[in-house]
Amino acid sequence: MPKEFKSVFIGCVKFSYEMLTELINLGHKPEIVITKEMSKFNADFFDLAKICKESNINYLYTSDVNAKDVVSTIESINPEVIFCFGWSSLIKNNILLIPKYGVIGYHPALLPENRGRHPIIWALALGLKKTGSTFLIMDEGADSGDIISQVEVKIDESDNASILYSKLIEVAKRQLFDIFNQLLNSSLNRIKQSNEITNTWRKRGVKDGEIDFRMSTQNILNLVRALNTPYPGAHFIYNNQEFKVWDATKGSCESLNLEPGKVLDVENQNILVKTGDGSIWLLKHELDQLPTKGTYLL
Repeated sequence: MPKEFKSVFIGCVKFSYEMLTELINLGHKPEIVITKEMSKFNADFFDLAKICKESNINYLYTSDVNAKDVVSTIESINPEVIFCFGWSSLIKNNILLIPKYGVIGYHPALLPENRGRHPIIWALALGLKKTGSTFLIMDEGADSGDIISQVEVKIDESDNASILYSKLIEVAKRQLFDIFNQLLNSSLNRIKQSNEITNTWRKRGVKDGEIDFRMSTQNILNLVRALNTPYPGAHFIYNNQEFKVWDATKGSCESLNLEPGKVLDVENQNILVKTGDGSIWLLKHELDQLPTKGTYLL
């Protein structure tokens, strides 16, 4: 007969909130939720305390999930499974080895490919046509544990970070339902990852989000899509100031004798700029004073 199980939940981003909400909707409440009161690191930070209070779930704020007091708290609960969805630092063995079924993590990529940092941003910035929604049993490596559920997710040309994020949440909810039922029946399907076909994406910096109009139009469009909400936005430098771009579309100019960065037209708030191989309309931006035609966004 299916049985209930004890769990601990770790997370501090919007995805964490969505997965915790889904577990509650499935009739399961973790014994405790470990989260952060604030985070300057996570652009999609979400304080889970509110939903915990509404659902009468204990919660613990921490900045270090591997701290002794956190480990002691988890040990005292002796959970059969830990859900860790949306925590940026690696979890150590003193936690990983506590639960019977392990620590279930999540990575929005087609593991074993594309381990590492910023998977939604990199997938869009690189112009990938597909990504994945992957749940795994965490180990001390980065996204290298056994896969327990994976679904391929198509990336459409119209997708930006916000749209892709939402797509992944909806897919992950369906996967979590299946995982939940496996846990109720005391089993998890596990598939070991191959280390022969993997790559690991690096941490992105501010420079990675900068638009250089010598880039191709498509590469600029991909960057704008990738850094859309909930992320900090692509930007360019003009008059030694940084300006964000939130929406753009391909222009029609492909003249080879015009220099990248030249302003080709200004219509209302929209700015047409020459790129390395064509032109691009900046549709939603934060320029406080519009440039004039013939000047340069440099």
